[in-house]
Amino acid sequence: MTIPETGPNAPTTADSVSGAPDATLTIRRPDVSDGAAMWRVARDSGSLDLNSSYAYLLLADHFADTCRIALMGGDVVGFVTGYRLPADPTRYFLWQVAVDERARGHRLAGRLIDAVIDDQPEVSSLVTTVTEDNTSSRRVFQRWAEQRGATLDEVTGFEAHHFPDGHEAEPLLVIDGIR
Repeated sequence: MTIPETGPNAPTTADSVSGAPDATLTIRRPDVSDGAAMWRVARDSGSLDLNSSYAYLLLADHFADTCRIALMGGDVVGFVTGYRLPADPTRYFLWQVAVDERARGHRLAGRLIDAVIDDQPEVSSLVTTVTEDNTSSRRVFQRWAEQRGATLDEVTGFEAHHFPDGHEAEPLLVIDGIR
């Protein structure tokens, strides 16, 4: 049984995931107590640049309005982090989206993005950076843009020479017309 929550951490989406040990999936705003689990999901993803655990605590606490987590039972199995650009609050910058392998194959990344964007009515476009070889993330964003009837364009983002550590370039994906 799912008990409805109220307040700023109230779930924004709840449904079931077939084949999962606990079929109830809840998407809600994170709080500081979720930061460690977000860090673990990022670490275990195998594809994300892992930020410090402190960064995930800050995101879960200071940026809770523009981040979401997915819970299966009591476990965090996915998250999306991002923020509205200070110079253009109609644009949402998606920093990271990650889904634990236990919850993959259920369009959870897209549902997390839906949850955070649907709670930001002033946002009309989404931007993110994705390396050229990250085909799974690129598919997620392409599918999400198509389902929204939006356009997806790629422009120069962070070039390899911007990074001090040999990181490959991160082109900027711009998704316009999301509403």
